[in-house]
Amino acid sequence: MPGYFDPLRLGSLELPNRLLMAPMTRSRAHGGLVNELTAEYYAQRASAGLIITEAIQPSVIGQGYIQTPGLHSAEQVAAWRTVTDAVHAQGGRIFAQLMHSGRVGHPVLYPDGALPVAPSPIASGGKLFTNDGLLEHPVPREMTTGDIAGTIDDFAHAARNAIEAGFDGVELHGANGYLIHQFLADGANQRSDSYGGPIANRIRFAVEVVRATVDAVGADRTGLRVSPGNPADGATESDTAELYSALVAALPPLAYLHLMEFGVRDVTERLRKEWPGTLLLNPHPDPAAAVRTSESGADALSEGLADAITVGEEWLANPDLDVRIRAGGPFNEGDRTTYYGGDHRGYTDYPTLDR
Repeated sequence: MPGYFDPLRLGSLELPNRLLMAPMTRSRAHGGLVNELTAEYYAQRASAGLIITEAIQPSVIGQGYIQTPGLHSAEQVAAWRTVTDAVHAQGGRIFAQLMHSGRVGHPVLYPDGALPVAPSPIASGGKLFTNDGLLEHPVPREMTTGDIAGTIDDFAHAARNAIEAGFDGVELHGANGYLIHQFLADGANQRSDSYGGPIANRIRFAVEVVRATVDAVGADRTGLRVSPGNPADGATESDTAELYSALVAALPPLAYLHLMEFGVRDVTERLRKEWPGTLLLNPHPDPAAAVRTSESGADALSEGLADAITVGEEWLANPDLDVRIRAGGPFNEGDRTTYYGGDHRGYTDYPTLDR
């Protein structure tokens, strides 16, 4: 079986290793724009086989958190170009993760104070962190079929913007309780039309977003992330195994399927058999450390459960994670107090082995 330092063909890219950087929200994009620090942060980690960025909203109403970046305006495209140029200058490869938060949002995030949108008018039960404290997510506005069509177009437009900004491809965020996942999960989607009810209807939005993105930028530049069984923000599923088997069967060929495990290794094994393309795995958290580690990922890779492994916090704290793994350590510990928001501290100041 391959190891971390074997190459991998992914879409049109040749990855030098199978140790990929998972998407991680860092909340340092003021006014929806990334900056020079963002470029430095990603360029420092360009030795990852592939960088998948923090979640990027494809539209104004798609924003779910403060200080997160977008890819729906010319100014945002230009800002992201500085990031992709910096990564490519270091020999790296980078995909933009596109994420519409759906009901995981709040009117304070939107210029017109609109309600967030979702498949059904059911509140997430979660809260938004703001500089003024925690705010409960409101009951969202149920999306009309026109809203759905417009949102699909937003994803496709943002994907085209990503390629214009110099990204090597895009990952659609269909996990962790956000909009695509909300349509999949019967705990969040209680529609009675062709986008709700039986599994064949609940996978429809995800499949249509994927197909529109493929039409916009190509299958070899499109990936999809899912998290079977993850009840984040109330996106509960009563039929996880059957749901994701049906979704996988309905998808067109893609650069990859990115599976975030959540206590259901049997589903991973099932989807590994059913998905004919490249599978990325963000493995179960280490029970002792409560983080998804490269060590557990190496085991999954050697067992043939995936073609490549994504980890987040280890890349966050170790810009040269690949070098440290080859050397057997030591490894920096991440400072959780600086994960979200702030300045360069806990962002671009983690040392490498040579400094």
